[in-house]
Amino acid sequence: MNGFGYIHETAVVDPGAQVGEGTKVWHFAHVSSGAVIGSRCSLGQNVYIADRVSIGNGVKIQNNVSVYEGVILEDEVFCGPSMVFTNVRTPRAAFPRNRSEDYLRTRVGRGASIGANATIVCGVAIGEWALIAAGAVVTRDVQPYALIAGVPGRRIGWVCRCGKTLGFSGGAGRCGDCGREYRLEQDTVAITKEG
Repeated sequence: MNGFGYIHETAVVDPGAQVGEGTKVWHFAHVSSGAVIGSRCSLGQNVYIADRVSIGNGVKIQNNVSVYEGVILEDEVFCGPSMVFTNVRTPRAAFPRNRSEDYLRTRVGRGASIGANATIVCGVAIGEWALIAAGAVVTRDVQPYALIAGVPGRRIGWVCRCGKTLGFSGGAGRCGDCGREYRLEQDTVAITKEG
């Protein structure tokens, strides 16, 4: 343990990286010098965090995930094992696009979860509390509370903040697990009552 939280002896946290209180950095992870990581985060084995990446509080990044420059993870985001972020739409070895201005911004909203082996193509915004299924390929913006699955990813439903699937009748929905209530209007979900 140290002032940051727990940093495994095999992990590398470059000088200049900002790591919040209580954050855990596990085996063989690498945090680059310009990264900003909030408090109470967990970076699993073999995680890479690039320069100029911004990670909020309470974020959990599972094993074998690389978070490249241009990616912003808001508070309480979950990144499943081996999921993939990209940051250049047209990569070419013969025509390098490796400057900050080449990278497209990808934002993952508060509380969103991305399943194992999913791919997030750069330049999209994932809305708060959305749930991306394992193996999905996200190529366009995702609405808050949306449940996305498939290749390419398509909305197949809606989810509660707790992650359970929601059903709607007459525009109203209630989570059977936590009791939160929602309203669906014009293809947009909003919470109306906390559980």
